[in-house]
Amino acid sequence: MVNDQMGTDQVWSQRPWSQRPVAAPIRLRYCSSANDTENEVMMNKPYVICHMVASIDGRIATSGWNLSPEGRAEYERTAATYQADAWMCGRITMSGYARGTAPTTPISSSGLVATTDFLAPHTRAPYAIAIDPSGKLYWHTNAIDGDHVVAVLTEQVAAAYLAYLQAQQVSYLFAGTQSIDFPTALAKIADTLRVKTLLLEGGGKINGSMLRAGLIDEISLLIAPIADGTNGTPTLFDTVAQTVGPHSSVRLTLLAMEQRADGIVWLRYRCS
Repeated sequence: MVNDQMGTDQVWSQRPWSQRPVAAPIRLRYCSSANDTENEVMMNKPYVICHMVASIDGRIATSGWNLSPEGRAEYERTAATYQADAWMCGRITMSGYARGTAPTTPISSSGLVATTDFLAPHTRAPYAIAIDPSGKLYWHTNAIDGDHVVAVLTEQVAAAYLAYLQAQQVSYLFAGTQSIDFPTALAKIADTLRVKTLLLEGGGKINGSMLRAGLIDEISLLIAPIADGTNGTPTLFDTVAQTVGPHSSVRLTLLAMEQRADGIVWLRYRCS
């Protein structure tokens, strides 16, 4: 299990789990292509906790931060208060775990249905969920510290890559055509994988996309006693470049705050 904001050079240890609430279904609106009338559909989702560590200026790339071993261990200690069925990170973080290589001879994809979800044989949760829209991760194993790997893909992924994942016994779910449809991804994670509680561990663009979509239920934030100030590095909630329209901030409700080791402060918020 990893902390996505740290990149691939810093990995936090495996965590235990404890009980958390269950999220209510989400209500999505869409227009019918036939008559442009607005329709509404209810979709399940896990209870999503965005669990991150950041500097006091909101940076989340922790390489080079002068934290003690006790301070660095706080990420796992605080996460140990949550029981989660799965944890989810972006492609860049997961590349530190997907150390496989592309096959020199493409695996036959004959008879493979390109947009059908695939579940490889595995034991129950927890799951390590990788957001990989274009299918760029090559896995040398189908588990991370015993957590079964599930890739979330878009429909643009080639059939040969899907055949590779099946050969590696890596499960995958489709969510979106060209970009990740996060409500669909969460609905499948809830319904197909039976995940009730999910830890979202970044990076900043995934966090930002899910926050703006109203898909995060709680934020668990460790503020490290670090003033980073590095330009161009990821922040806690980043905006995707192609996002259009006015910026919309999100009001949070403070649930708890606690001083931890090495000057770290743990803040928990409910997303209103």
